[in-house]
Amino acid sequence: MTGGPVIVPGAVFGVVGALAAFPLRLAAREVERRHAELRRGVTRRTTHVVFGRALLAKAKSGDAEIERRAKAEREAGRTLVSENGFLRLLGLMKAPDASSLSRQSLIDQSRLAGGDLDMLSLFDAFEHDGEPYSFRDLILARKYAGLIASGASWGAIARSVHRSGPVASLTAKSLNLGSQHGRPDAIYLDDGTSELDGQLLFDLGSPEDDTLEELFAEAEMAEEEGRHDDAAALYQRCLAIDPKDAIAAFNRANCLRGAGWIAEAAHDYARAIKLDPGFVEAWFNLAGLMSDEGKVASARRHLQKAVALDKAYADPVFNLARLEFDAGHLMEARRLWVRYLELDAESEWARTAQKGIQFVDLHMARTAG
Repeated sequence: MTGGPVIVPGAVFGVVGALAAFPLRLAAREVERRHAELRRGVTRRTTHVVFGRALLAKAKSGDAEIERRAKAEREAGRTLVSENGFLRLLGLMKAPDASSLSRQSLIDQSRLAGGDLDMLSLFDAFEHDGEPYSFRDLILARKYAGLIASGASWGAIARSVHRSGPVASLTAKSLNLGSQHGRPDAIYLDDGTSELDGQLLFDLGSPEDDTLEELFAEAEMAEEEGRHDDAAALYQRCLAIDPKDAIAAFNRANCLRGAGWIAEAAHDYARAIKLDPGFVEAWFNLAGLMSDEGKVASARRHLQKAVALDKAYADPVFNLARLEFDAGHLMEARRLWVRYLELDAESEWARTAQKGIQFVDLHMARTAG
C-alpha cells in the first residue's frame, strides 16, 4: 500500500451498521494489531465512526435517518470513515492513484450538492472516499448529479453502484434512472442489460458474523422504538454470541432499566464496566440507577469515577454537584457547578448551575453575617 493515513494507536473506532465488505471480527483483529480499538456502536471514547454499507438496507427511515446520524457524529467531532476508507487505513485495500481535486472543486465542476457528495463518499460511490478526489470521481459526480436531477436520491445511487464491480468502471458507462421491469427507482446501464438493483456487493462474513450484525441492528431498532423487553432479549442473544461486547451489555442495561428491571440493569451496567473499565457512560448510568434507588454513597463513587475518566463529560459533574448539594455539602456543590459551567455555559442545566452557585453564595453570606 502506498503512503497515506494510518490508524493512530489509541484511536477508538465505532461501527454503525454491518460491514458489507469485511467481517467485523477480522477488522477488530487488524485494528488491535495497531494498538487501537474497534467496537459496535458509538460511545464518548469513539474517535472514528465507520459507516457500514449494510446500513443502507437496514435504516428504517431511509436516507434521512442515515443523514441525521452522520450529521450528529460530525458535530460531535468524530471522523467519519467509509468501508473502503477503513480498509485502506488497515492496509487491506490499495489506495487509489494520486489525485488533486478538492471537495469544493468537485462540487463546482459537477454541480453535485455538497451534502450528496459527502453521503455518496461515505458509502464508497467514488474511487476516493474523501478529498483529494480524482478526475474519475469528477466524471462519476457529474453522472450522479444527472441522476439526482432526474429524481434519484443519493441513497438509491449508493445502494446501486456496487453491483457492477469497481465503482470507477462506471465512468465509461451511461447510467439511467428507471427500469423496464417496473422499478422506477432502479439505476441501470445504457445497454439495458445490466440493472443495478441496489443489493450490496460483498458477502465475506461467516453465518455467525451475519447473525450477530443483524441481531445487533435489530436490537438497536427495537431500543429506538421503545420496545425495551424485546431489545433486551435481542442484546442478550448478541452477548451469547460475543460475551465480550461491552456496548451490547450497556445497551441491554439501558433497556432493562427502561422496562423497570432495576437489579438486572445494574448487573449489566457492572458487566459493561468489567468488560471495559473506561466505559464512562456505563459508570454514569449506573450512578443514576443507584441515585434513583437512594444509594447515595454508591452513586457518588460512580459519578466520581465518571468524572475522573472523562474530564470533559459535563453530565456527571452536574449530577455530582446536585448530589452534594442535597447532602448539604454546599461548597463542594459550588465547586462542581463552577466546573460544570466551564464545560457548558449555554444550556438549561447551565442556568440551573448558575442559580445553584448564587444560592450557595447567598447562604454563605447570610451565615457569615
